[in-house]
Amino acid sequence: RTAYWQYLLPFLPLSGLLIVWMYHHFSTLSLNGMSLIFETGQKKRDQIPLVLVPLVMIGTWITHLFGGSAGREGVAVQIGAAVSNNVGRLVDKTIDIENSRKMFLITGMAAGFGGLFQTPLAAVFFAMEVIVAGYLEYDALLPALIAAYTASFTSHFLGLEKFAVDIQDTWTVTDLRSMISLIALGLAFGLAGRCFSVLLQKAKKLFGEKISTPLIRIGVMAIPLAALLFVIHGGRYTGLGTNLISASFAGETIYGYDWILKLLFTVFTLAIGFQGGEVTPLFSIGASLGVVLGSILGIPPIICGALGYAAVFGSATNTLIAPILIGLEVFGNRNTLPLILVCILAYLVNGNHSIYGAQQKALCRFEE
Repeated sequence: RTAYWQYLLPFLPLSGLLIVWMYHHFSTLSLNGMSLIFETGQKKRDQIPLVLVPLVMIGTWITHLFGGSAGREGVAVQIGAAVSNNVGRLVDKTIDIENSRKMFLITGMAAGFGGLFQTPLAAVFFAMEVIVAGYLEYDALLPALIAAYTASFTSHFLGLEKFAVDIQDTWTVTDLRSMISLIALGLAFGLAGRCFSVLLQKAKKLFGEKISTPLIRIGVMAIPLAALLFVIHGGRYTGLGTNLISASFAGETIYGYDWILKLLFTVFTLAIGFQGGEVTPLFSIGASLGVVLGSILGIPPIICGALGYAAVFGSATNTLIAPILIGLEVFGNRNTLPLILVCILAYLVNGNHSIYGAQQKALCRFEE
């Protein structure tokens, strides 16, 4: 796609029709994607169909190939969760372990996330804290750790390179000016994540109400999407957003509007029915926004890019520990204090919004 985007992008509407047809032909239930995972973890559903695995893989490949702005972590997490859920159902019939199915589900999610990003600690806590915000399922800690590290090692052994940046610069937050700058960053990243999650949920609801037929919705709405992706910077905002991430940490050109255009294109792509995840685009949104803010505030842009990479992800997913750990695993520990503080501020500013509409809050668990 990177080399031949101008030939592939015009076929984005047709590729969308293929994706929707494929799901409706083989498993309409699988269209619920991550919601199936959350409902299973919350014991609202007993089983995740295994057919989801090939469907979400192929659907995401097609989305990326023809230029849709989407991520891939949703695929990895859904694959891990679907496989582990079905294994857990078999184990549950043979041995008596309390909450065994939920443990298997979290273990599979951690393995999928860890294998994709090769950040096993972040993967474990993402899987543990994302299903019910504000509550950690510590019973799953050990199997999730084993699975995440095993998956991370395996994917690396098979040739997948981990994205990591060795940041040598250090930002020491010691005076009033630096504290004000840190607060400004936390607020900005929190609002960016909140904006993404709110817009995504509202756009899905709006498009679903206005054009109720999935084939018509994706076929019609993908035409202006493809046209805009084509004419605005020639495919710059197609795919995962790794080009923006690389540019952010290589000192290449980042425009002041890169982050907002990537945000809008990703929301549009996912809301009309294309397959994929949100996390890698969130990384690119946060990194590019961080570079812009760093230049304005007089802080090394590479440090602000790293802070945004983690904090926008945490805000949009309504998680706290996972973004801190992913920041440490990807960028090292030279700026640990600013990372923790910015992630906490972004998490608080988020206001309990999440890109995952089926995510529960801890209070809901206790009410039940």
